[in-house]
Amino acid sequence: MRESLSFGTLEIAFDERVLRPREWTAAQSRWAAELLGEAPQGPVLELCAGAGHIGLLAVTGTARRLVCVDADPVACEFARANAHASGLGEQVEVREGRLEEALRPDELFALVIADPPWVCREETGRFPEDPLLAIDGGPDGLDVARTCLGVIAAHLMPTGSAVLQLGSVAQVEALREDPRVRALELHLAETRPHERGVLVRVDRAPDERA
Repeated sequence: MRESLSFGTLEIAFDERVLRPREWTAAQSRWAAELLGEAPQGPVLELCAGAGHIGLLAVTGTARRLVCVDADPVACEFARANAHASGLGEQVEVREGRLEEALRPDELFALVIADPPWVCREETGRFPEDPLLAIDGGPDGLDVARTCLGVIAAHLMPTGSAVLQLGSVAQVEALREDPRVRALELHLAETRPHERGVLVRVDRAPDERA
């Protein structure tokens, strides 16, 4: 059944086939909007966009182009509908596909927002109301997060930043210690814990920044 809820200044539509927007994640939108104030000129990328709410709220009131990527066709339909309902249809492009395949090699973004599934696979049964695709982060909950970081490394402007959502500070630390992540030459900088999850700012490693 189609529902809607208030998300910041937006009204976001969704149904049971996609992950219900979590109100607390407006904090990710606000942080992203704050970072955009000092970000270089250029578009914004939202990975694992779902209904598009986090990215849409982040670019509201700006002229920034937003590219939303999600593998779920239903989520993409809602993201497009929510963009148009919010008056942002002309500046938003929604792409359906795998994260690592949805972008051209030469595309660069001033800011990246990533909300990957971060629940450990063996724990997904605790959330029967949530679509499995939207919450299953693999054995340690970090498989899709690593993919997001790979996309960030390939497509973030030198002085841009990303805001990544995870489930816990322990997951942030696990990524910091992961050799695969270290090889990407990214810096997992400031961490902001919230009641239902954790946000972390991701920059290029200091010697990689312009």
